[in-house]
Amino acid sequence: MRKYFIVVFLGSLLLSASILNAGNEQRVGQAGASELLINPWARSSGFAGANMASARGLEAMYLNIAGTAFTKKTELLFSHSIWLSGTDISINSFGLSQRVSETGVLSLALMSMDFGKIDITTVEQPEGGLGTFHPTYSNINIGYAKSFSNSIYGGLNLKIINESIADLSASGVAIDAGIQYVTGLGKNKLGKRNMDNLMFGVSMKNVGPTMRFKGDGMSFRGTVPEGVTMTVEQRSADFELPSLINIGVSYVIPIVQVVDTSKKEIKKIQSIVLAGNFTSNSFQKDQYRFGAEYNFKDLVLVRAGYVYEKGLWDKETRTTAFTGPTAGISIQIPLNDKGSVFALEYSYRDTDPFNGTHSIGARVTL
Repeated sequence: MRKYFIVVFLGSLLLSASILNAGNEQRVGQAGASELLINPWARSSGFAGANMASARGLEAMYLNIAGTAFTKKTELLFSHSIWLSGTDISINSFGLSQRVSETGVLSLALMSMDFGKIDITTVEQPEGGLGTFHPTYSNINIGYAKSFSNSIYGGLNLKIINESIADLSASGVAIDAGIQYVTGLGKNKLGKRNMDNLMFGVSMKNVGPTMRFKGDGMSFRGTVPEGVTMTVEQRSADFELPSLINIGVSYVIPIVQVVDTSKKEIKKIQSIVLAGNFTSNSFQKDQYRFGAEYNFKDLVLVRAGYVYEKGLWDKETRTTAFTGPTAGISIQIPLNDKGSVFALEYSYRDTDPFNGTHSIGARVTL
């Protein structure tokens, strides 16, 4: 049954990849709900999102929902992002994941994007003075992940999307799906095969029906030839969601290991994670993500990454404000001997123009 599920799941992902017509530059700008492409979490954004195959816990909800299956018991996560510093745009995110069975984990996350107050202007008063309006974008994520064996993990995530600007709003739904495969290369110091140093992942994101803006903002008062004043309502065009496929790999390199002969276990005191990810976008350029993370005794984790897409290195051809480099750090404080941890996390994504994107997060793992 498990093998049948995996074959069907991977087959559906490959079929979706062919349908999405990924990387077609002629379709750039034709999709909406671009906030679905924003990674709100501090830890994985500092990794450039390259760790899609090795993301663990609630942090994996954005990259690959399958990674939430690694939640031990309960995890709480909060993040605040200063988006494109200088634009007064901020993002607040909160999430909760809970193990509900021996193999299943249920997750809930909310992302809210705040654009601040914007002056209302008209043709007669282009300078404003009529008050302000407050656009908001929000996404609610409800996910479930399951471990099918010691090597195979999969999950689904339902997104509820809402966008509101003045007298207009749009709502929609989308689905994410992902799978992670954990394997090993070589033998450890106990002479046993490594079981968790090589990881592969595939995820499909933002697949759903089209959305459309509706509301009083689409209507106006007009006069027909007979001199009768009527309210005329316009129809906005439908827009598609920014669907994509991720394919990634991660490899853990142990630097310092301690052998516990009594328990016949090996503890990684220091290690480096190398990760790569290919993102096949349906409405913009494809992206290549690379990253590395150094782990010192599970107390301090330092990471850096790079996101590349065609034309990035030339200002004349670059079509994004992000220039590629990312960096981040996590400081973890053990709460007890059972593995409970409190962590503070920070990430930086370089941009030109603006002054970069900064994310600060806090995480509690019970």
